[in-house]
Amino acid sequence: MKMMPRGPANSGRSPACFIASQRVGGSASSSTLRAVPTAIDVSSVAGLVALGIFTAQILLGLLLSIGYNPIRQWPRQRGLKLFTFHNWLGYIGLSTALTHPLILLASSTAGFRLFDIFIPIWSPTQPIPNTLGAIALYLVAFVVLTSYFRRLFGRHRWKQLHYTSYAAAAVFYTHGVWADPLLKNRTPDFIDAEKAYVEACGLFVLGATVCRFRLRRGPRGRRAG
Repeated sequence: MKMMPRGPANSGRSPACFIASQRVGGSASSSTLRAVPTAIDVSSVAGLVALGIFTAQILLGLLLSIGYNPIRQWPRQRGLKLFTFHNWLGYIGLSTALTHPLILLASSTAGFRLFDIFIPIWSPTQPIPNTLGAIALYLVAFVVLTSYFRRLFGRHRWKQLHYTSYAAAAVFYTHGVWADPLLKNRTPDFIDAEKAYVEACGLFVLGATVCRFRLRRGPRGRRAG
């Protein structure tokens, strides 16, 4: 009786099955490689983190502007320096917002130069949303720097300059809703999870701002004493 040689091709599977399994294995390995986040993905996440930090900072600033004091009010705890925490959120948020576009320099597909990061009006993709992001970054930097040197301006002038933070927030949220995180010039999907997050932050700040001005004013439109 003649015995057939035993090898990989005759181990109970046909050559077609063997080739199919090799293709499946190859596609699995390629999908694993695609699962590694790209520089564009990391940049997008950094932008969302910066937006969350700025939202928290604005909300905390609104609390401070109506005279909230954690010692006399809830949670009645000493040692909570909210103004210092508010300032540090600004420093961390500004650093994160600056890191957000700089990460794109590490991308082999984005095509961004250092010039495009700071003056993105001629950037390779979506120049208008990117320009709004740059304007928001410069406005935030202005707010943070004037707050750091507020003693040089005096309290009254510094408070006037600090209203720039509202303009920075408006431009920042517009950039977040409009820009395509994958840099493919896609039409914004307003019910996408990332866009919904940006929209929720913007609406939260808008509602808190309206409440702030209502609480600080008396029934005839004058500030409550």
